[in-house]
Amino acid sequence: MEISPQPPVSPMLAKAVPAVPEPGSVSGGLGYEPKWDGFRAIVFFDGKDVEIGSRGSKALTRYFPELVEAFTRLLPGPCVLDGEIVARTGAPGAERLDWEVLTQRIHPAESRIRKLAAETPAMFVAFDLLGDAGGSWLDRSFRERRARLEALAGGLGHPVHLSQLTTDAELARRWLVEFEGAGLDGVVAKPLDALYTPGKRVMLKAKHHRTADVVVLGYRVHASGSGVGSLLLGLYDRDGALQNVGGASAFTDKRRKELVTELAPLVVRDESGDAVHGETDRSRFSSGKDTSFVRLEPTRVAEVRYDQMEGSRFRHTVQFDRWRPDRDARSCTFDQLERPVAYDLSDVMV
Repeated sequence: MEISPQPPVSPMLAKAVPAVPEPGSVSGGLGYEPKWDGFRAIVFFDGKDVEIGSRGSKALTRYFPELVEAFTRLLPGPCVLDGEIVARTGAPGAERLDWEVLTQRIHPAESRIRKLAAETPAMFVAFDLLGDAGGSWLDRSFRERRARLEALAGGLGHPVHLSQLTTDAELARRWLVEFEGAGLDGVVAKPLDALYTPGKRVMLKAKHHRTADVVVLGYRVHASGSGVGSLLLGLYDRDGALQNVGGASAFTDKRRKELVTELAPLVVRDESGDAVHGETDRSRFSSGKDTSFVRLEPTRVAEVRYDQMEGSRFRHTVQFDRWRPDRDARSCTFDQLERPVAYDLSDVMV
């Protein structure tokens, strides 16, 4: 593998499953890791310079100068690491991952970034190796890549860590419950014999609830006439078309007004400077209701919680969870969604 300042690969992805799978469900067995709640990152080190790429191919290097310094100082040689950038807060003995602290790092002002790097420094948790000075490891099994990762990066010291790994499914199920209290959000199961396949959902993830990363298409004004009443959400289909999949609402009065300000730079405007409005399809539930919305540039990504899908839409109004500034809108596809296996109703009826 050429150690390049530009990410040559997309990270391998995971597909949601309802529970921690048994090791025998996959040929060659499974290895289980905690699912870290941070920014997915691929670190490129050529022996001198460091570049950090995100899952959406956005460069994260400038936002984490303390990690750039640590990689330069600690890594023993050229390599490409796959892992997660995380931030922690709390008193010793009661620390936990802090997503809000982490997202504050995506800021345009270098002075602000430097200040936060000193006050709340980030960590990197490595869980895969894509290459080293000897070349690419993409065509090696995860079992081999993990062994090489441990030899290369094990014991480097804070802030570069290795993720825990076990082949014990029962222990992984305990992790799913116990590690939630530390801010982790699930367990990832990795086929031990699997090659590294960029952009493919080869791994399996069991989380505490269903979530999806969606594109914000626009917003409806609240019925009171003030603030955002609901966000319109979209996902890209296999043809690359952006489809409306539902909405997120239930914001407080204060939050509704804040959202108007936050989303103002994304509002699509006509030649005269007026906001462009659209209208969603009417249904029997929207008869007589205002279905118009303010159009937004489809670049902002949000993580939402949902219970199930009905066709290509969320069955119920979803809950807004957080913004995802590390995600590229084009990466928000239907493939990420957990799809229940079809079941014949006659087999349910008595």
